[in-house]
Amino acid sequence: MMENEHRIALLIDADNCPAAKIDVILDELAKYGVVNIRRAYGNWKSMGLKSWEAVLHENAIQPVQQFAYTKGKNATDSAMIIDAMDLLYTQKLDGFCLASSDSDFTPLVMRIRANGLRVYGFGEKKTPMPFVNACSRFLYLENLVVEQTAADDTTSPVPKPEKASAKALRGDSRVTSLLRNAVEACADEDNWASLSSVGSHISNQTSFDPRNYGYKKLGDLIEAIGLFDTERRGSHLYLRDKRKKGKNGG
Repeated sequence: MMENEHRIALLIDADNCPAAKIDVILDELAKYGVVNIRRAYGNWKSMGLKSWEAVLHENAIQPVQQFAYTKGKNATDSAMIIDAMDLLYTQKLDGFCLASSDSDFTPLVMRIRANGLRVYGFGEKKTPMPFVNACSRFLYLENLVVEQTAADDTTSPVPKPEKASAKALRGDSRVTSLLRNAVEACADEDNWASLSSVGSHISNQTSFDPRNYGYKKLGDLIEAIGLFDTERRGSHLYLRDKRKKGKNGG
């Protein structure tokens, strides 16, 4: 392993994460580093985890058995939290990935980030917002499309994520405030900001990802929302809030 490769621990709440999405989760994490610790937690005697058994070995994921000691209590969450804290202090890691739709992990995410590590979250759209917002980056599993191969005999096409309309985007105060504040923070004296600097600014402060709104890239979402003037300078795209003009009125 190269010394400069970021090391990531992947902890999966198998009760709250579909096995069919493991390939796209690993593909996404490969953008950020090497997933050298891979564990999936659950009661492996449960019929509900049969789909996971088929993908554990081929993806080098260690199954961690966790019995439900008390009815109505999620022992899996506790086991993941204990292991995460153990890994935080005993392993040289650069980040964690938590695959779950359970808000119980919110304090854990905040604790890990307080130690300077990034946390990547994956969950379904039912995931409570405190968990989503606590992560360095969070992606909804419904918007991560599983690519079909030529050998796939499935006749039904894989549905593409539905894109949020311009009206819906402009009606989301979190999105509009986030984008406008980022553009303003990165703008020059004529109120223009490069898309790359805006994207970096956003990623440093929130888990926002355009794919959660059905857009592959940030630039696509910004064009769709219609709140900014755009100007291409060579290979770089620049943005300006339509409410503002440069010193010369241009």
